[in-house]
Amino acid sequence: MKKRFCLLLLAAFLLSGCHGAIAAPGDSAPATDTAYTLPETFDTSRQYEITFWAKNDTNMTQVNIYKQAIADFEALYPNITVNLRLYTDYGKIYNDVITNIATNTTPNLCITYPDHIATYRTGEHTVVPLDSLINDENFGLGGREVRFDAPTREEIVPQFLAECSFDGSCYALPFMRSTEACYVNKTFVEKLGYQLPEVLTWDFVWEVSEAAMAKDASGNFALNGQKVLIPFLYKSTDNMMIQLLRQKGAGYSTDAGQIQIFNDTTRELLLEIGSHAQTGAFSTFKLNGYPANFLNAGQCIFAVDSTAGATWMGSEAPLVDIAPEKLVKFETAVLPIPQYDPENPTMISQGPSMCLFWKDDPQQVLASWLFAQYLLTNDVQIAYAQTEGYVPVTVKAQQSDAYQDYLSRAGEDNDLHYSVKLEATKLLLESTGSTFVTPVFNGSASLRNAAGQLVEDVNKSVRRGETLDSRYISRLYKEVSSLYRLDQIRTDPGAAPGEIPTASKALLGVLALCWLAMGAYVVREKIRKR
Repeated sequence: MKKRFCLLLLAAFLLSGCHGAIAAPGDSAPATDTAYTLPETFDTSRQYEITFWAKNDTNMTQVNIYKQAIADFEALYPNITVNLRLYTDYGKIYNDVITNIATNTTPNLCITYPDHIATYRTGEHTVVPLDSLINDENFGLGGREVRFDAPTREEIVPQFLAECSFDGSCYALPFMRSTEACYVNKTFVEKLGYQLPEVLTWDFVWEVSEAAMAKDASGNFALNGQKVLIPFLYKSTDNMMIQLLRQKGAGYSTDAGQIQIFNDTTRELLLEIGSHAQTGAFSTFKLNGYPANFLNAGQCIFAVDSTAGATWMGSEAPLVDIAPEKLVKFETAVLPIPQYDPENPTMISQGPSMCLFWKDDPQQVLASWLFAQYLLTNDVQIAYAQTEGYVPVTVKAQQSDAYQDYLSRAGEDNDLHYSVKLEATKLLLESTGSTFVTPVFNGSASLRNAAGQLVEDVNKSVRRGETLDSRYISRLYKEVSSLYRLDQIRTDPGAAPGEIPTASKALLGVLALCWLAMGAYVVREKIRKR
């Protein structure tokens, strides 16, 4: 009886460590955030220095917009100094924030993504929940003490603000939004005898891509007369897999963090992608290079990239990255990504947001919050959106006379009013209601990387001459799951909101058994003594 009691007690202790929290191995569970209370007044007698980490695509126009915004903000608040640190990659911002959390040296605010914020929150008091700040009468969005024309909560596009909320709180403000578009060499499509539909389907894209693989007697591709042709190139393979699964109605993950991507639909999709990789009709950015460069050189028909990348797309693009002599003239069409159901198109919503980090000084956090709001003003939103195919995140900016005039002047020049860029912008404006975002949890960034890795590995395996079959996909699932530690993410997929997690139920059951065992032992001892 004593041995059994000890075993039950040991089981209780072991189960107490598994409490249903969503966390990657080695990470603590997300901290329970307390509401942040803004000071009633802003102390203008003090000097504040805040650090802002931002991202630009090696675009000096964007850099100058940031610098101008800082100068204009500092003119309104002479006691606040904003230090700008620029990055060319969101991943580098993410890595630096993670490193600095450990040393308590995070920036005051940074450009980021919700998936990254979910990981930042594994530390105690790292990211500031913004609900109370947004609604504050004095310093909230459009507050009466704010010294500039800040948008109110109602003037931010609801879908974009909702994308910044998870785990019951809002942890960021949207900054810019984009989606993916398919940039098409319409000239090549028609040369092959096809007509572009209003909405691309996957069957159409695969059929045209395979038809383009025909070669002439000299070994050149008949379509372009060159040795190189990759009809279909995809920039972000994680987005590709995520959107394929969404369009198919197949599992990716739940809001609670249950991993669902390793399913039969994914298996079918990977085998189909692999079949087109074998013929050379499909490839990826990581394996071959930037889709725009192939498109502009007449070596690609369908190039999928962000709408924010529109300024690189087309033979008249203002930001062409290839030598002028390699450019091929063609007509560029901008269409939504391929769909399985063209009557109900769906595409991912993406783009940077801004989060604030906890600091011991509430006045400093308030200074950071004011600057974050300033980045949502019309002047900043419209100026930044005009640099690429981004869309302002406020209704206020979108409906302004200045922005509407900008949209109406498509094609007037190949710089500010470059037609492909404005077509990509309008694509998102017209499709906002058809966009979606993936669930956010601690580990969702790893899952996103894994989704792209599946596509990349299939393409690599084709190049190595490996056989793609069901056995191969099963092995790939295990390798990718292990690589991104998806098999170790702790979650409770079955618990409804407010319900006790399954692991906790098990713990309570074991504890009850322990008490029953102890009671039985006491009764048995009394009976034995009698």
